[in-house]
Amino acid sequence: MVSLACSDILVLLIGMPVELYSAIWFPFTSASGNAFCKIYNFLFEACSYATILNVATLSFERYIATCYPFRFKTLGGKWTTGLITFAWVVALFVALPLLITMGTQGHIPVTRSTPVQNLTFCTNLREHWVMYRISIFFAFIVYMIVLVCVAFMCRAMILVLKKPMGFIEGSTSGNQRAIHNENSKVKSARKQTIVFLVLIVGSLMVCWLPNQIRRLMMAAMPKSNWTITYFRSYVILHPVADTFFYLSSVLNPFLYNLSSRQFRDVFMQVLRCHLTIAHKNQSTVQFRAAPKQSLQRPLLLKSLRRNRSSRTTVAKEETPSSFTTFQSQDDSGLGTDTQTSIIGTEEQILELKNRNVPSESEI
Repeated sequence: MVSLACSDILVLLIGMPVELYSAIWFPFTSASGNAFCKIYNFLFEACSYATILNVATLSFERYIATCYPFRFKTLGGKWTTGLITFAWVVALFVALPLLITMGTQGHIPVTRSTPVQNLTFCTNLREHWVMYRISIFFAFIVYMIVLVCVAFMCRAMILVLKKPMGFIEGSTSGNQRAIHNENSKVKSARKQTIVFLVLIVGSLMVCWLPNQIRRLMMAAMPKSNWTITYFRSYVILHPVADTFFYLSSVLNPFLYNLSSRQFRDVFMQVLRCHLTIAHKNQSTVQFRAAPKQSLQRPLLLKSLRRNRSSRTTVAKEETPSSFTTFQSQDDSGLGTDTQTSIIGTEEQILELKNRNVPSESEI
């Protein structure tokens, strides 16, 4: 979320001032305008593609957590860091050719080799036309791959979220009523999540597609070969594409604001500089910070001790008494108290000796 917010803010801070100044005058007419033109296009392209790649990585993590929750539990913080690094590295790689293909240059007709006027524009250079076309088409392919993958992952998550939750068998009517109420809350949360996923795919398609069409028009043919109709179409499409493109950077916070009540509460508390809501993982962190002695006892040792105690109890119940006190009478008929030791018959002794009880090491 922080990475996505940074890319959106950079798109607005880098692109909007240049766009607004372009409505008044040409922004790259100074002596160092060529270097600024290259840096501007490179940074703007990198931050733009970092935005959609961050959306793709967020959708991928949500897809794993929804469709494969047990596998998601095994992933740690390095996994998220790796996804963020991957998004920014790919974005920089997509924008890298613009450092070569873009620059300041005047309008050069087909029949001439120099500009017809003294004004210069930040545009694609004529001598690197082939490289510029390849970079624009490659960037469009990256956009289509991201769009298709996000749509596929959102569709898979929607199918999982639409699966109904049944009642617990053998539960009482009160428990069934509680489960029904809980399922109603879960169903409403799932519907909200489904709407959120649909809006993510819709925003990627609606907000980015006009700008991609405008870029393809730029790379389809050199400007010197444009017709009047082609030029008019480009001029009409340009403000519409820019509006929807910048709208995508503004739309992401609203989407996450609509999708999570906790996000809204935390956002308002951050604005007031007073954060009181505890994170849901706080209990998990406290559990992990507990003493490790009670958590790391080997389960095998517990099982061995339990089996040994149960074996001792059974042996005490089955073993006969070693000593028995009884009263014997002599031939004269007088009663005398005599204590006699009875150890048992030979069969019982042999049975006790031959009983094969495995030791703890064997278990």
